[in-house]
Amino acid sequence: MLIEETFAAAGVRGRLHARDIDSGRSIGVGADEQVVLSSIVKVLLVLEFARQVAVGALDPAERVVVGAGDRFGGWGTAGCADDVELSLRDLAYFAMSISDNTAADVLLHRIGGPDLLALLAAELGLTRTRVVGGPRQMLESMFADIGARDDAEFARLFPTLPPQRVAALRVFDPRRTTSSTPEELTRLLGMLWRDEAGPPAACAAVRGLMARQLFWTRLRSGFPAEVRVAGKTGTLPGLAMEIGVVEYPDGGRYAVAVFVDGGRTPRIEVDTALGRAAAAAVGMLRDQR
Repeated sequence: MLIEETFAAAGVRGRLHARDIDSGRSIGVGADEQVVLSSIVKVLLVLEFARQVAVGALDPAERVVVGAGDRFGGWGTAGCADDVELSLRDLAYFAMSISDNTAADVLLHRIGGPDLLALLAAELGLTRTRVVGGPRQMLESMFADIGARDDAEFARLFPTLPPQRVAALRVFDPRRTTSSTPEELTRLLGMLWRDEAGPPAACAAVRGLMARQLFWTRLRSGFPAEVRVAGKTGTLPGLAMEIGVVEYPDGGRYAVAVFVDGGRTPRIEVDTALGRAAAAAVGMLRDQR
């Protein structure tokens, strides 16, 4: 299969599912395997936020202050030297557009915590999607598992770990961290694009934020400029992932979820292999029309 050949040529292991949103036709490689989600869980987070806004439970313009005690790991508000005041909807924007962990964590607590995301997944019929804490809990588990006290110490210690020690970290084990399957994730995307994951205004808000993601080396890299791509990435050491929807000028809409274990392959090669595999899968679906 062309998808498997694409992964093999790049020297990576990949799991993928692609679905024609309107016809339901699909194709996959390891599509039912449990995979860790990392920052992809932010799609559920922002969906829950948008649903609460749509029913009037939250004011998207509500102001919050992100202080020193909130900041951890990453960029955006996480990398600020001083306190930042912004709205809840701007927290959602930063969480999705640049995968700001601090913004996501503050928003998660404001909407009611990670248990609500598990309940949302269950409501949507995503029975194999499990949510274990938020971004802070994920990072803290990595620090605890290798005995690091902060980002700097983690960056120093992680490259020295033997492969078996890395594999034992909880964040790489779908049974012990937030996880799902590629097939369930394309199902979620289909519901979002058909306004079935909540009020139409909530689904539209999530679609709009996914379209504003700034990262272009993964899904976006596999498609020509005239194809619209809206997605959300996730990243862990050695792992690259993205889910998203690609929309063609002729109206074709395809949900794609790709998870790549790149080992020691350079990151840019892993990213572009992800994009090529997604393009191959969508091309096969389009040939079936």
